[in-house]
Amino acid sequence: MNNISSSAPAWGVHLRLLGMVMFWGASYSWAKTVVTTVPPVTAATIRFFLAALALFIWLHHLRRTRLLLALTARQWAGLTLAAISGIVLYTMCFMFALRYIDAGRAAVLFALSPVLTLLLAAWFFREKLNLLIVTGILLAVAGSAIVIARGNPLALLHGHIGTGEWLIFTSIFLWTGYTLIGRKMLSGMDALTTTVITLFLGALLLLPLSLALDGTAGWAALLHATPATWGALLALTFGSTVLAYAWYFDGIRALGAGNAAGYLTLEPVFGVLFAALWLGEHLHLSLIGGGAVAVGGMVLTYIGRRRCRPSATSG
Repeated sequence: MNNISSSAPAWGVHLRLLGMVMFWGASYSWAKTVVTTVPPVTAATIRFFLAALALFIWLHHLRRTRLLLALTARQWAGLTLAAISGIVLYTMCFMFALRYIDAGRAAVLFALSPVLTLLLAAWFFREKLNLLIVTGILLAVAGSAIVIARGNPLALLHGHIGTGEWLIFTSIFLWTGYTLIGRKMLSGMDALTTTVITLFLGALLLLPLSLALDGTAGWAALLHATPATWGALLALTFGSTVLAYAWYFDGIRALGAGNAAGYLTLEPVFGVLFAALWLGEHLHLSLIGGGAVAVGGMVLTYIGRRRCRPSATSG
């Protein structure tokens, strides 16, 4: 708890978390470009293998690869569980959910993830809550809903809850588990090592699934991929995976699981923005109003966390 409750973290942590959520918002557009040529599970496998390799080279450059040999069996078990939850099962549920519902509806449903993370982090790790934090998170979720629903959030309530919605709900629980496991693992590990191992284990576990579901044709599709597909795949690998995952774990270490996950409420806002820039989709004016509400919610959350800090030092 000392890393979380000591002096105020540098603004760099918040800027990195903002960059993280921008990359993850852009990943909707990049992924849509990639899967037009490469099957989803195969694309995810390649993405995580390349990301793990890049981060391993970085770890070696820092002369910290020997730390991998010092990990205990309990740590390896925890990291394997994190990889299964946050890489393999999450990716499978999310990818298949998009076969049943559109990306916008999936994004706004996933905006519920920070609320669940915040509540469970308060329960399991005694992370402090107050009215400002809770209000800020709810405002950020509402702002994201305004963006996705183009100014009419109540429209999201229409329609039944089908297979796609249930898969997204499942992915929310899986991502929350991934975040909380990461929070636990970081008590004795650094963010970079945690990210390298979880991404590599996740890719290793996804490999047989990609061969079973997509066959060798999925990998052969890479030979026919366009430059735009490769560009999007590399952006997913080095932006939405290498940097974003490392910055996410860094944020969890500095701010706690609940507060770091709070930035995910901005993901739908950036998702709509980058869809307009990358795919040429129509940019609705609700992005301005909803984005302002979401950013205001994050500011409230930050202020609320600062007010919690003095009482957190006693823990």
